Amino acid sequence: MSPVKTTKNLRLYRTIAEVADELNVQQSTLRYWEKEFPQIKPKTNARGVRHYRDEDVETIRLIYHLVKERGMTLQGARKKLEDNKEQTAQNHAIVQRLLRIKEELLSLRKELDRLPESESATE
Repeated sequence: MSPVKTTKNLRLYRTIAEVADELNVQQSTLRYWEKEFPQIKPKTNARGVRHYRDEDVETIRLIYHLVKERGMTLQGARKKLEDNKEQTAQNHAIVQRLLRIKEELLSLRKELDRLPESESATE
């Protein structure tokens, strides 16, 4: 399972520290990805503090999936996002849903394994 946390944030903007923690990456990685991927455009205030929108975070999640989970190069991930971001996003969403289903099935299996033989045989 990916170390990416999937909590939904209700705020409009998140800081780089919050996003890095949520996605389990270094802040320097996010800054580097900003330079490599024109799709990531956080707002910055007068002091240069980055504020990421949900769209930015979703794009970063896609990049994380392509680079860290699928092993693509940054150049390959950039091309994939430029060519067909919507399809890539749909595929990522499907993979995430399947991983959640797998976790649930494994949890159910673990619960069934804990039942005494006589109880599991009657159900």
